[in-house]
Formats: sequence, C-alpha cells, structure tokens
Amino acid sequence: MGEMLTTKQVALFLSVNEKMVYTLIAEKGLPASKVTGKWLFPIDLVRQWVETGTENYPEMAKLPPYHGLVLIAGSNDLLLDKIISTFNLKHEDHMAMFGLAGSMGGLKALRQNLCHIAASHLVADNKEYNFPFVQDEMSPMPAVVNFCLREQGILVQKGNPENIQSVSDLKQPHIKMVNRMLGTGTRQLFDKELKKAGIKGETLDGYDNCLSRHMDIGLAILTGKAQAGPGIKSVAKLLDLDFISLCWERFDLLIGKDRFFDQGIQLFLSLLKGKVIQASAKEYGGYDLSMTGKMVYPEAAIHQEDLIPKDALG
Repeated sequence: MGEMLTTKQVALFLSVNEKMVYTLIAEKGLPASKVTGKWLFPIDLVRQWVETGTENYPEMAKLPPYHGLVLIAGSNDLLLDKIISTFNLKHEDHMAMFGLAGSMGGLKALRQNLCHIAASHLVADNKEYNFPFVQDEMSPMPAVVNFCLREQGILVQKGNPENIQSVSDLKQPHIKMVNRMLGTGTRQLFDKELKKAGIKGETLDGYDNCLSRHMDIGLAILTGKAQAGPGIKSVAKLLDLDFISLCWERFDLLIGKDRFFDQGIQLFLSLLKGKVIQASAKEYGGYDLSMTGKMVYPEAAIHQEDLIPKDALG
C-alpha cells in the first residue's frame, strides 16, 4: 500500500483549505477512504486524480515520421489485444505496441503526441462518448473510428453464489470486490452506477483494491480472492464466470489527423473489416461489430440506450 495522507496533508498538497477537501471528495471524486471515522488519502491515487483532470497541456514535439512502429495507448480490451497481435504477425515490416494507460491516460498520451492511436470508452454526462474529453483540448480534433460496441457489467463467481443482481448488492458486508484503476473508463462507469445507487465507494470492501486489466479482475474472482468486480462480458465468458450486465458502450480509436494516413495506421485499421476480428468477437462474446471501422462524429451523438444490439432486445 502506498503512502496515505491525512485531510490536512492532502489540503496542503492540493493548496486548498480543509473544508474544500470534503467538497472535492463529494463532488469531484477525490480518492479517499474513511478509517475509524477519519479520511485518509492514498497519495498515488491523488496524484493520478490531479493528472487526469489536467487541462491546457503545453505544445509537445510531434511524433517522428512513420518508420514502422504504430503506438497505441489507452483502454484495455481483449479484442484489441487480438488485433494488435494479428497486426504484428501479418506485417513483418511493421509493429504495433500498446501502452496500458486507461482511457484517460490514452487521451493524455494522444494530446501529448506520445502515441498515434488512443483507445477510449469515456462517456460524458450527456451520454456522448470521448468527444467531450478532447474537444476543448485538442486542435485539430482527432479522427475517431469505432473499434466495437461491448457489454460492460459486473463479473461474479460461477453460479453467482452470493446472488448479486446489481451494484446495490455489493454493499453487503460479506461481499468482497476488486476494482479497476482510476482513469479507466470501466472505473468511471462503475463509479457512476454507484452514485446512481446512492453508494459511496469507500464503504465497499475491496473498492480500493485496484487492478490494471479486465483479465486481472476476472482471475481474482475465479481464484476466490473476491466475489465481484466491474468488467466486460468477454472476460466472464472466457473464464466461465457469471455476468450481470450494466450497459453496452462505444469503444473508439482516436487518431491524430496528421497521422491518420500513415501506412501503419491504415494497415491497422484495415484489420477492423477482416475475418480475424469477426471470428474473435464471436468467440469471446460481449461484442457487437455493427459500427466497427466506421468514422464517428460528435454531432451524431449515440446514446447508451442506442448501443444495445437488436438481437439483445429479444
């Protein structure tokens, strides 16, 4: 466990008064845990919280001319992992490399010219995906290509022995959970669901036990280290876990317009219409490819309820 700050210490760290700290917890999601009636603040998560809220990044040097390396950063996804490995096997003179940074981290890397492609599934309060998180901070706006629609929810043990039906059931004292890292789209969605249910995350056992990948969540549940955690349906199917669906979401690839027509970028995007992604999505489950490979525009906002595949409606 990293260093923990007291309320006074975190106020000094953020250069605010102590009363403002409580406001930041309630309204801005400042990471905090209450222990024996006192708030404690994990410094690593506080630093990440500050970083993900940073605006007006300074102009950075451009990526070097394309020389065979496609840099991708952002959100973790099993199907994306498959396409990256397929790209590397198919194109000997090119290589795709992925930096696991969460959706927020991917957008930050794109803003700072550290990658060619950002993988993100952040949803704003108006239910629009990704654009609200870059439109005021990137000029020109990146091109946005849909990678997939995917089903998000709660992973639980096989047979659901704890009879978990919704996020509200996670507050039961005998339920231990695992969580995704701050800055990931899955964590953002999960926190929104907790807020809708009137649950404070710090009251849940295991809420601060944060893991990097969707598969890590699934393996923790499979091995009995936890009973539940937020994640995608494909992990539940691959590990033979039960799954409580929360929503279908849009998972996009954001690409700087000045690099969009680089050879490696176009070769990578061409795989979105190939046989491998179709077969893998069917095998994994929890994916819908009806928008895959299509350009997405902010004026054509697609709400979460519009993302549910027709065959999922019965």
